[in-house]
Amino acid sequence: MGTWDVGPFDNDTAADFAGDLDEAALEEREAMIRGELKRAAEPADFLGIYDGERAVGAAALVVAQHSECDRPCSNYGPSEPLPELPADLRMLAVDALNQVVSNRSELAELWAEAANWSKWRQDITRLRDVLDPPTPPQEEALFEI
Repeated sequence: MGTWDVGPFDNDTAADFAGDLDEAALEEREAMIRGELKRAAEPADFLGIYDGERAVGAAALVVAQHSECDRPCSNYGPSEPLPELPADLRMLAVDALNQVVSNRSELAELWAEAANWSKWRQDITRLRDVLDPPTPPQEEALFEI
């Protein structure tokens, strides 16, 4: 695994995907991001490491357009502007991230063996929570018992 840190573009595969996005025409970039997310989100027997790494990068790009968060991409992310990404990519990115951390993911399997596995997992959870925030617990009872 050509990985130097836990960030979404801190590996050779995702950094190459960012470079591919930079080289593509602006109108092709959304389809490229969608394609990576779809490939990872579709049920499969096993999600390969490269598809998982590209999906994490693509999900980070969807998160980056969320108005309430910082840009989650490192220096290795795309440097060219992206088009406004459609809202339907948010749930597709959630589905892709769910597959990335599942027990059918080579990427999750490899990270589970790494010393900084918990940091990687926290970063994936943070991305997912921006896309689909957890519901806070209800503080008041709906009715009296």
